[in-house]
Amino acid sequence: MAQRGTGPQKGSEKGAAGPGPVVDDPRNLRNVVVVGHSGVGKTTLVEALLAATGTIDRAGTVTDGSTVCDADPAAVRQQRSVNLAVAPVLVGDTKINFLDTPGYSDFVGELRAGLRAADAALFVVSAVDGMDAATIALWDECAAVGLPRGVVVTRLDAARADFDETVALCQRVFGEGVLPLYLPVHGERAADAPEDAGEPVVGLIGLITQTVFDYSNGYPPAEQPAQAAHVEAIEEARNALIEGIIAESEDETLMDRYLDGEAIDEGTLIADLEKAVARGSFYPVIPVDAPSSVGLDSVLSGIVRGFPGPTEHNLPAVTDLDGSPRDPLTADPSGPLVAEVVKTTIDPYVGRVSLVRVFSGTLTPEVAVHIAGHGLAERGHPDHDADERVAHLYSPLGTALREVPRCIAGDVCAVTKSGTAETGDTISAKSDPLLIEQWQMPEPLLPVAIVAHTRSDEDALARNMARLVAGDPTLRLERNAETRQLVLWCMGEAHADVVLDRLRAGGAEIDTEPVRVALRETFAGTGAGHGRHVKQSGGHGQYAVCDIEVTPLPSGSGFEYLDKVVGGAVPHQYIPSVEKGVVNQLAAGLAAGFPVVDVRVTLTDGKAHSVDSSDAAFQTAGALALKDAAAQAGVTLLEPLDEVAVLVPDGHVGTVLSDLSSRRGRVLGTEQEPGDRTLVRAEVPATELLRYSVELRSMTSGTGSFTRHFVRYEPMPAQLADKIRAEHAAR
Repeated sequence: MAQRGTGPQKGSEKGAAGPGPVVDDPRNLRNVVVVGHSGVGKTTLVEALLAATGTIDRAGTVTDGSTVCDADPAAVRQQRSVNLAVAPVLVGDTKINFLDTPGYSDFVGELRAGLRAADAALFVVSAVDGMDAATIALWDECAAVGLPRGVVVTRLDAARADFDETVALCQRVFGEGVLPLYLPVHGERAADAPEDAGEPVVGLIGLITQTVFDYSNGYPPAEQPAQAAHVEAIEEARNALIEGIIAESEDETLMDRYLDGEAIDEGTLIADLEKAVARGSFYPVIPVDAPSSVGLDSVLSGIVRGFPGPTEHNLPAVTDLDGSPRDPLTADPSGPLVAEVVKTTIDPYVGRVSLVRVFSGTLTPEVAVHIAGHGLAERGHPDHDADERVAHLYSPLGTALREVPRCIAGDVCAVTKSGTAETGDTISAKSDPLLIEQWQMPEPLLPVAIVAHTRSDEDALARNMARLVAGDPTLRLERNAETRQLVLWCMGEAHADVVLDRLRAGGAEIDTEPVRVALRETFAGTGAGHGRHVKQSGGHGQYAVCDIEVTPLPSGSGFEYLDKVVGGAVPHQYIPSVEKGVVNQLAAGLAAGFPVVDVRVTLTDGKAHSVDSSDAAFQTAGALALKDAAAQAGVTLLEPLDEVAVLVPDGHVGTVLSDLSSRRGRVLGTEQEPGDRTLVRAEVPATELLRYSVELRSMTSGTGSFTRHFVRYEPMPAQLADKIRAEHAAR
């Protein structure tokens, strides 16, 4: 049985009233991630479902920033979701955890977290705006892992809304098994409605039961049998639905009976439909008009009856801390404790809040647990293992936290004030520490260099940066020792804007600056250098003279130092001193302040003084000799070259190839990929890729993606090198 938790609530956020719901049987749980591109009405749908179930008193709106799921200041300002938000509702004895995700591709990390915590997906599609490539790709991704899916069609009352065409579009791009369970019923436009307004939606017709659900007098709807005109209008869609259900039925005789003219019992059809939806081979489409509550009861009923609970969903693999495999997990409240932090946020009043999906066992307060994080060191999350005590558990409702006494396998909860828990960490029993399989995150590819506005902002910047990185695995922090820049690698401009806003909100005044690419220098040819450091100012002076030859080496050879001094012209103890001076100057650079690589330096001659020569003097002479050789031979600037793999729909290949050429790229080849897509491989200078993630998205309407990795250094064109030298000289 589902029940309400007891205990205090945190904050006074919208929807915070009342205790959190508690479920003791995983079969009474549904974890549903709500996905779709930005602007289709995902948050509005969830808000309406919260109001329809009595979870909140009334539904807020995205435009006035009053929704439960979009309480983040950045979401209110941008009027779009930027965070994963959890909104649990009770439908009878069943608890549904709605996981509302951002639709903008910059916040794919939040989407991945929602998918990790979910057992089924609800795709929201606008009846006006159609479909974007990211939603199609996500559908394919869900199909690859067998995640059950349903479709909600929104904005039915908008001008140019076309439910039938939207369903046809879903069938074209999502494939077989996408069929509507209901058809919308439109009413007449009000006399004072704008000329471009659409027809209002006043009800639905159930295709299986042939029942009309009338919402004209409010929610819940009045039900009545369909009239003859309705039956005739839905005949074609009803037959298609019945045939689709029968095709998925496990009863092999059902199709023959249907083709022979037998009327199949509604109960049989509904039972087979629910089984097909649960196993992920049938995808019901439900029309919904959230502002007027049309279809909300159908969505809730479909989730409870058709979507699977945690016991029917494959769970991630688990190992011991040393990587030894363990038995597969099951959603058993009495099993070993295995939970995962799917999201971390920093609340200004509560502190660190960890959103946790419990996969096995039961998480309870005041119990010692083990927190382990492995495999994300490259993202700025060093491996760690720690024992902590969970003080309190909460059921999150947007940003509101309602205390609960336990969280069983399959449920989602929040844990506060953990000292070490980060996104992706595993929570397990202290006596039996385990590690859950990592989920894949895309690589951030947009660099943003930041600096503290004043010295007094540096501490606040460091403190807030650590919190942000702990909570966002799509954010990578790089402290580049060569360029002396602090660089945030983000998913895109919108992601960068949110990150910078949160840093500033935490009390750190920051500025951005152009990102500098770490270049290299090398000798353009062979050169001889003479270094003379002679000073006499009373007492011990300084005396060192050395002659060197510098020869460029093939790329990647590094640095070589040879001693060919004869006759003791440079005393043995000072030969390493010359090398040290040369090495220090190589690191400092010769033309533009970048390290010098791939050279051989040979010490050929020199002079020393019995009293005034010293280690420091010969270091200085070695550096001077290197500079002299560089002036004679010339210095070439080298830039890093990356290999990029750009995946785009076939229709954008020409645009991408032309753009890569304009970036001084060399195309290595193309490969045909499934889904009418092409993979373009090319070598491109890293200096040309600083904003490529943004520009690729623009030129491909958001359908392109790419990866990159360093290959080697190559000489930079003379005109660009001269510009960099001039900038260095001006500093």
